[in-house]
Amino acid sequence: MADDARRPRRPARLDPAQADELPGAMDPAVRSEVAHTTAAAIVHQGRASAEPEVVARLVALVETEGLDVVAALWADSPPATLPGALWRLYVLREWVRRDPTTVADRFRMGAAAAPVHEVIAGVADAPGPAEVRQVADAVLSGVYTGELDVALERAASFARVLAAGAAFDADHLDVVDPEGAARVTRGAASLVRTAEELEHAAVLWRAGKLD
Repeated sequence: MADDARRPRRPARLDPAQADELPGAMDPAVRSEVAHTTAAAIVHQGRASAEPEVVARLVALVETEGLDVVAALWADSPPATLPGALWRLYVLREWVRRDPTTVADRFRMGAAAAPVHEVIAGVADAPGPAEVRQVADAVLSGVYTGELDVALERAASFARVLAAGAAFDADHLDVVDPEGAARVTRGAASLVRTAEELEHAAVLWRAGKLD
């Protein structure tokens, strides 16, 4: 791959609500075939390897290849598919990587409203930016080193706690910044939808139907 193709062209900030806006211009049938083939190959490679550096490279896929490259592969894949599920995991991790302070703040706000999901997500009490980054990496690593359905459910719980925190954040903003509150509310709804999609993908994986 040429150096220019590897160089990411990144927006200042990413959250899961922006995933639908990412570009890509490929014939839909070809895109679907490429998405499924690459997703299966990457998961197989990671799960077949016992070397931590291989898993680390796969977890950092967006950083090395660029968000636009990964989006071109998987962003249009339906959520009930392996590439669609992987895309949602990588988008969630990328948001955490780029804006860990906001993510940590919202996780702390949302934890009390979603205590069961807080436990499943496996985040330390009162997490800071470093802790939420570690959890995001650990969740994605679980795709390659553990049970994929558990990784999907853990990511879903993480998203649900963040959605609860975003809802609280929107309430606080409503008086001073109604437009900002509306944006955060839409982001919370997007996180809930992402959580539901990841949970469904976990069910499909257990049934042998996530491809």
